[in-house]
Amino acid sequence: MNTAEFKFQSSNKSVQNLSVTWQTPSNIALVKYWGKSDPQIPKNASISFTLNNCHTTTTIEFSKIAKNENAQFELFFEGKKKDDFKPKIANFFERIQEYCSYILEYNMVISSENSFPHSSGIASSASGMSAIAMCLMSLEKQLSPNITESFINKKASFLARLGSGSASRSIEGPLVVWGKHAKIEDSSDLFGVKFPYKAHPIFENYCDTILLVDKGEKQVSSTVGHNLMYNHPYAEQRFLQANNNLEKLTEILQNGDIKNFINLVESEALTLHAMMLTSNPYFILMKPNTLEVINKIWEYRNENDSNICFTLDAGANVHVLYPNSEKTDIELFIKNDLANYCQKNQYICDSVGLGAKPQ
Repeated sequence: MNTAEFKFQSSNKSVQNLSVTWQTPSNIALVKYWGKSDPQIPKNASISFTLNNCHTTTTIEFSKIAKNENAQFELFFEGKKKDDFKPKIANFFERIQEYCSYILEYNMVISSENSFPHSSGIASSASGMSAIAMCLMSLEKQLSPNITESFINKKASFLARLGSGSASRSIEGPLVVWGKHAKIEDSSDLFGVKFPYKAHPIFENYCDTILLVDKGEKQVSSTVGHNLMYNHPYAEQRFLQANNNLEKLTEILQNGDIKNFINLVESEALTLHAMMLTSNPYFILMKPNTLEVINKIWEYRNENDSNICFTLDAGANVHVLYPNSEKTDIELFIKNDLANYCQKNQYICDSVGLGAKPQ
């Protein structure tokens, strides 16, 4: 596994102070990754839609200091100092200092905010870590002006992965693959790559409405859930199934076979939660209203010959997926019916996006 290309080469450039802001999206996996080995290497490949409206906006203020043994930083989340978040970020900086040695020479003030509730089954760690990675690459660009945009995105994905695996899929869009797969050119366990084939027009401007069934903290973190795959009785079969499903989805995304898209995506979502139900210790992240929503979606699809479907992340919230051509009717259905199963009738209308944006 060659990571040498990502190691920062010393530069005679000097930057005393720099403030940069990036907005990076969350993503929703269509084929799920669940299970990993160190350092953040996936047990199977995954593919996701990049989102538009669910994002993290992060500013980092860099101030030059004498070199330290550890990264120096303060962290603010939605305007408040968040020391309870610091251990995860400190661990991230420790992992990446081999590749970004310059971080030891700066004090960093990190200020972040989400456009969606934290830790509720929307990938907040994905958008959060990818935003920090893009800010670091802005500093690296100042120190090494000759690095290309392509390299910046590649290294940002590589770095973000070391903070949160799914963050590797939040740099670019609209479809991103993470994990080595024979059918995806240049795919890698080290970083995400854009889906290399032209997607069928039906998947353009695809819609994702996130139903906030439960906005509370998850009972089990994704990290704990991933670790439970080590001795899971069905782990190896699951990893094989996921890679096979990605091969199938690669064809579906090109030929526009929406019925098989629906079947595969829903099956992937339910399989993810089946892994949680059958691990030891076992756990359930769905809520009763999650199941109510799923049944309502199936009922609506059958009665209206619709192409609506759902997927789930590691949480109770439901991502309602549908083509843009059905947007008006389905959003009315969501407003009049599905919203009743959300906390305070809250949901987020989103669509497939193109990735990180400087602010």
